[in-house]
Amino acid sequence: EVYDNPEKYFDNYLEINLSELEPHINGPFSPDIATPLSKMKEECEKNGWPADVAAALIGSCTNSSYEDISRAASVIKNALKQNLASKAEIKVTPGSELIRHIAERDGYLDLFREMGAEIFANACGPCIGQWDRKDADKQQVNTVIHSFNRNFARRTDGNPNTYAFVASPEIVAAIAISGKLTFNPLTDTLINRDGKPVMMAEPSGYFLPAEGFGKTEGIETSKGPSRKKKIKINPRSERLQMLSPFARWNGKDFTDMRLLIKVKGKCTTDHISMAGKWLKYRGHLENISHNYMIGATNF
Repeated sequence: EVYDNPEKYFDNYLEINLSELEPHINGPFSPDIATPLSKMKEECEKNGWPADVAAALIGSCTNSSYEDISRAASVIKNALKQNLASKAEIKVTPGSELIRHIAERDGYLDLFREMGAEIFANACGPCIGQWDRKDADKQQVNTVIHSFNRNFARRTDGNPNTYAFVASPEIVAAIAISGKLTFNPLTDTLINRDGKPVMMAEPSGYFLPAEGFGKTEGIETSKGPSRKKKIKINPRSERLQMLSPFARWNGKDFTDMRLLIKVKGKCTTDHISMAGKWLKYRGHLENISHNYMIGATNF
């Protein structure tokens, strides 16, 4: 009854036809700037976004499930079948050791390698600036596309002139093959190495692996250091610092606290706590605390 007559039960309702939704590319410099594929060429020309894609990065913690990797790999497999070469560098970051293990077992990573991709460690990697990039200096204007969560300025490689865009893993794979941000795999053709125009097939994938997840070695646990042994850290170390327990709470609320900052405008994770070069201090609470809110603007 509610489904058939929603207007009787709700003040407003929104109907979304999933078959009519179009893939989008988000960016640059912010994940909340969304452009449908069919409008990307127009937006690039209007805004002066560089359309040539230097690198395409697939994975990160969020968009690297078995289904994500299998769907992106299906795009690569179809491109190989049609004798297409990748125009952009491809980097793949498995979301975990388990995903890496089964993607390797099921042949997906070999497909990426056949296309010339580099498989990164199962870590944050370029998503938080841990990318030892060789193909662009720190001031060169260029474009990258990835399936990571965020694409703020300087985030992936420290270059403020890197235009970073976000898309689904399969769209990132398709854009990598074309080398163009303006390529629409739904309508456009590519010229393969035989000089023939071809269209890319619709991606496919598997929600779960047919052979199961299997087992990986994972982390080898240990009993840890003996409490009788004292850990020594150089007091002049900028990277490591021993932690002292906070004083026990006295049970009272904090009152008359001084306001340190009132942030003006957009305040993202990168405004709050930048990564990149700051990661070397993650074992030193005092030093890494110096990056707090340094990207934010105070009223």
